[in-house]
Amino acid sequence: MSAERPVPTPDDVLGYFETLSNWGRWGDDDELGTLNHVTDDVRLAAARAVRHGRSVSCAWEVAAPRDMERATTTCPCAADMPGAEGMPARFHADRRWGFSAERLGLSFHGNTLTHLDSPCHLFWDGAMYNGRPHSLVDPGTGSAWAAVTAAAHGILTRGVLLDVARARDVPWLEPGEGVFPDDLDAAERRQGVRVRPGDAVLLRTGHGRARHEDAAADGVEQAGWHASCLPWLHERQVALIGADSPQDVQPSGYDEVLMPVHAVGLVAMGLWLLDNCDLEACATTAAELGQWDFHLAVAPVRFAGTSGSPVNPIATF
Repeated sequence: MSAERPVPTPDDVLGYFETLSNWGRWGDDDELGTLNHVTDDVRLAAARAVRHGRSVSCAWEVAAPRDMERATTTCPCAADMPGAEGMPARFHADRRWGFSAERLGLSFHGNTLTHLDSPCHLFWDGAMYNGRPHSLVDPGTGSAWAAVTAAAHGILTRGVLLDVARARDVPWLEPGEGVFPDDLDAAERRQGVRVRPGDAVLLRTGHGRARHEDAAADGVEQAGWHASCLPWLHERQVALIGADSPQDVQPSGYDEVLMPVHAVGLVAMGLWLLDNCDLEACATTAAELGQWDFHLAVAPVRFAGTSGSPVNPIATF
């Protein structure tokens, strides 16, 4: 932790579970958490952020076989596919078309794939967001509370890219470097943008550039949000945060809460998280256009009872 900045004590961070809690704020049956900040008016305002019509992906490509198990079937003639004997006769008569199909398996949580965390992803003292017990997560059927399907209609809001690496005039933050509220304020001033209620805030540490240049260090240390940003995000009524890293700076500096942004964010605030974004194209486009806000679309797959989903966030300028 930086000696130049005031930082919360361990007791302060533990206290965030109470002082930043959104439990009951939108009712005892609420599973959306901070996505409640994305109102109809916020979506309309997000649409007005489209001023150039240019779209970029904020996700990493999922590689095979490194990132996923892949079983591919190919049939040059579809009439010869396994099970085709049960198809109508006219199907066998058309022998000009074939097909390919895949069965995929992947584990999307972790430090590599771009994915969305829903509030049921983490527990604290056995509880999930809004006070529900962790026992609502069944090994066979998944979570009956605050699963990714709570966002089945998609997350459509204004996105704001805060390029802290650019604001610090470095190619990327080094592993273990935290991002603090004054970094967020400095990025806003430099970029001429201000985070509003209902926004999605995407944090660029430059880790994505390091990954592209094969300069990213392996290991547990990562640049990312410092716990001191949590009150800032709560006060600004941010709906969603993302980063080009796994979010939390590691080490976090708090043995009591090893991943405070995940723990306080998901459990206490109901703050949805976009982990491991690739923000390089977004940052390049924003700098070229001089526009640091955009329409952000995040559409999770409706996996029943899951704690998140791989996603391809789209920023449209």
